[in-house]
Amino acid sequence: MPDLIALNYRIRLVPDLARFTFDGRVDIRLEAPEPVTQVVLNAVELAVWRCSFERPDGSAACAFRVDPAAEQLCIDLPETVSGPIGIQIDYAGKINDRMAGFYRSRYTREGRTEHIAVTQFEESDARRAFPCLDHPAQKAVFDIELEVDRSLTAVSNTAVLAQEVLENGRKRVVFESTPKMSTYLVFFGVGPFETLQDHVDSRVRVLTLPGQQKFAGYGLEFGRKALQFSESYYGIPYPLSKMDLIAVPDFAFGAMENWGAITFRENLLLHYPDVTSRSGEERICEVIAHEIAHQWFGNLVTPSDWNYLWLNESFATYFGYGVVARYHPEWEIWQQFLNGTTASAMTRDGLLENYAIEIPGGAHLVINTSTAPIIYNKGGSILRQIEGYIGPDAFQKGLRRYLNTHAYQCADSRHLWDAFEAAAERPVNAMMKSWVEQPGFPVITATREGGRLVLTQKRFTYLPNDSGQSWLVPVSLLTLGPASEPGRMTVLMEAAEQRVDLGEDVVAFKLNDGQTGFYRVRYADPEDLERLGKLVREKRLPAEDRWGLQNDLYALAVSGDVPLSAYLDYLRHFVSEDAYLPLASIAGNLSHAYLAAAPGPRAHIAARTRPWFEAILGRIGYAPRPDERQTTAILRDQLLFDAVQYGSAAAEAFALERFGELRRGGPVHPDILKSVMQAAAWCGTAHEFEWFDRRLTACASEHERMLILSAIGCFRSSTEIERALDYVLTTVPPRNKFIPIVAMSANPHAVPLLWDWYVNHLTELEQFHPMLYERVIASIVPVAGIDHAEDVRRFFADYILKNEKAADVIRLSLERLEINQRMRSRNHP
Repeated sequence: MPDLIALNYRIRLVPDLARFTFDGRVDIRLEAPEPVTQVVLNAVELAVWRCSFERPDGSAACAFRVDPAAEQLCIDLPETVSGPIGIQIDYAGKINDRMAGFYRSRYTREGRTEHIAVTQFEESDARRAFPCLDHPAQKAVFDIELEVDRSLTAVSNTAVLAQEVLENGRKRVVFESTPKMSTYLVFFGVGPFETLQDHVDSRVRVLTLPGQQKFAGYGLEFGRKALQFSESYYGIPYPLSKMDLIAVPDFAFGAMENWGAITFRENLLLHYPDVTSRSGEERICEVIAHEIAHQWFGNLVTPSDWNYLWLNESFATYFGYGVVARYHPEWEIWQQFLNGTTASAMTRDGLLENYAIEIPGGAHLVINTSTAPIIYNKGGSILRQIEGYIGPDAFQKGLRRYLNTHAYQCADSRHLWDAFEAAAERPVNAMMKSWVEQPGFPVITATREGGRLVLTQKRFTYLPNDSGQSWLVPVSLLTLGPASEPGRMTVLMEAAEQRVDLGEDVVAFKLNDGQTGFYRVRYADPEDLERLGKLVREKRLPAEDRWGLQNDLYALAVSGDVPLSAYLDYLRHFVSEDAYLPLASIAGNLSHAYLAAAPGPRAHIAARTRPWFEAILGRIGYAPRPDERQTTAILRDQLLFDAVQYGSAAAEAFALERFGELRRGGPVHPDILKSVMQAAAWCGTAHEFEWFDRRLTACASEHERMLILSAIGCFRSSTEIERALDYVLTTVPPRNKFIPIVAMSANPHAVPLLWDWYVNHLTELEQFHPMLYERVIASIVPVAGIDHAEDVRRFFADYILKNEKAADVIRLSLERLEINQRMRSRNHP
C-alpha cells in the first residue's frame, strides 16, 4: 500500500478504574501522497465498534476488520482518496495488569489495595491504547482529553488547557497540543497524584502517590539541574511548559522518557532518608539525567527507524553520567561508568551471539536482555571514544549541529557522523561505521621489536572465532622512559596490522591510555605486562589504567588465552591497591571465577581472597565514615558481603551485629544496609526469613523492598532457599519477582537447585513481563546449567522453536553457559 503520513491525533478516553476498562474515540488526520482506498492502522486488544470517514459535508461509516496476528485495523474507505484524510474510530479497551500499553498499577493506602492507571508505549504498545501508525518515524501532534473521576488527577505530556466538571461526578480534562512527536512518547495517567513543584524552575514537578511527597525533594532538585545542564549544553530550549517526573509503583523498566511526563520506578526517583544509600542517590541522579537527555535525543530528534534506536539510548546513557559528573565531580562517576557501563558492554559484546549497535535492516526492535547492553552501554562507550578522538569542543559543536538541523524530524547515523565531521574537520564517517555497523570489538596484540611496536587486531570473543573483522581504532599510547616525562600519542589503526615507532629508550608502554578506547589489549611478551605491574604497585599509572590492565587480563583468562592462574598471580601487583575502580573490578572478576569454579577450586579462591578483602575493609573501616569518598562507601558495601561469602569471621561478626541492631529497631547506615541484610540471610535460618517477610510487608520504601528481596536470595540453607523460591511465585509483586532469582543465581548454595526449579515452574515463570522473564533465563542458565549442560541444551533446542521471542536471550545464555563450562574444565580439571 502507499505510505500514509500521520498529522494529528485527537484522543478522548474515559477510563474506569473500578472495572479496569476504558472507552475511547480517536480522530486521526492523515496525509495520503498517492490515492488510497484503505487505511491500515496498528491496533492490539482493542474492541473497535465504529469507524467513519470524515468529509467536509459530514461523515460516512466505513467497513473495517481487525487482524489480531498482524496487529492491524484495516479500514475500507467509501471512495478513493489522496491528500488529507480524516478518520474517526470509536473503541473500547482493557486497563491491563501487564505493565505495557494502558495498564493499572497497584498500591496500598490505609490497608486498602487501590490502583492508578498509566501508560508505557515503547517500543510499540501505543496501539494497545488507540489505533495509530505506531512507528517512530510517524511523528504527529497529539491532542488528548481524559474524562476521570473528579477526585483524581489526570496527567499527560502537556499542561492542562481546560478542565470542566461534569454532572456525572466526573471531570473532563483537556491538555495542550503536543509538539510533533512519535507515538511511543505519548503518556496519560490517572490517579490521586500529589504534585511537588520546584521553587526555582516551576516547569519541573514530581508527581507521587499520597504520602510520598516528603521523599520527592532530592529527585526534584536534580531534575531541575539536569534540565538546566541540557538546555545550556545542547543550546536548544526545552520546548514544553512543564516537565513531570512521575513515580509509578509497578513498572517493568527503570524509567521512560515520555515527553513532558517521565515515568520512573519509585526507587529511581524517590529518596528515602536512612534507607537510600549513596549508590542509590547516584542511581537516582543518573536515571533522571538519562531520561531528561532523551527529551532532546529521541523526543526532539527521533530515529528514522528502529535500527537507529542507539541514537536515543547511547546518548542518554552517556549524558546520564555526564550530567552527574558536572554536578558531583567528587563522585568519580566516570570511573563507575568504566566499571559498570563499559565493562558490561564488553562482556556482552564478547559473545559470538551478537548484534551491531545499528541493528541491520530496520527490523522491529525489542529492547531486551540481549540488545540493551549493546544499544545502551556499548553505544555510550563508543561516544566516549569518539569524544576522546575529536575532542570535547568539537563533540559539543557537532551535537548542537545535529540537534538543530533535525529538530522535530527524524535522523539516522549518517546525519550524526556528518555533523561530527563538519565540527571536527577530520574524517569520522568511516571510523564510526566500523564501530556501529558490525558486531564486536577488537583485541589488539602489542609486540615490541626493539624501538618499534607491532600492533595486530582481531575480533575478541570468549569462544573461538574466525571472523576476519577489523576496525578503525584510535589507539592511545602511553610511553615511559627511565627518566623523562611520560609520552603520549594517538594513532589511527586502519588495518589488521600497524607499526608504531616507540624509540629505543622506552622502558614500558601501555595501550589504551586512560581507557577511552573500546578494545582490549594483549601484551605478547609477559615481561611488558610485568613492567606495567611494577608501575601499578608504585601507583604511577592512573586508576583507570590499573583497572584496564587487570580487566583485560581477566577477559583473556575467561577466553582461555591465558590460564586463570596468570590472572590470580598478576593480582599480587594490586595488594596495596586503594582505588575504587580496580578493586571493585577485581572483586567482580573474582566473584565470577568463584561462582563458575568447581567446589574445590572455589574454596581455594575464597581462601586466597578472604585475607586480602579483610585487609581492605580494615583499612577503609567496616563502618561508614561521614567524610569518606563516595566510591569508598560503594566499595565497602560490595566487599563486605563478598568477604562474608569467602568465610571472613570478622566481616560476618560485624554484619550480624549490625543486623541485630536492625532487628531491635535501631538504625543501620544506608551504605551498608544491603550487605548487612545479605550477610544476615547467608548466616540465617527460618527466624531471619520470617523477619524479612514481616519487614517487606511493613516497609514503605521501594528501595528497601528491593534490598530485602535481594537478601532473600542469599540464604545458604536448602530449606530457606526452597522457601524463597516458593515465596517468589506466591508473594512477591510481579515487578520484583526477578530480584530474588537473580540473587540466587549468584549464590553457590542455591545454584544447584535452580535448573530443576526453572523447568518445574515454567508455566508460572512465563507469565512474567517478557523482559523480566528474560532476566530469569539469563541469570539461571549460565551457572546453574553447568552441572546439567546437556539437559539444558536439549531442553532449549525444543523450547526455542515454540518461543521465538525468547530466542535471543536463550542463545546468549547458552553461549555464556559454554564459556563457564569451558572455564571450569580448563582451569580446574
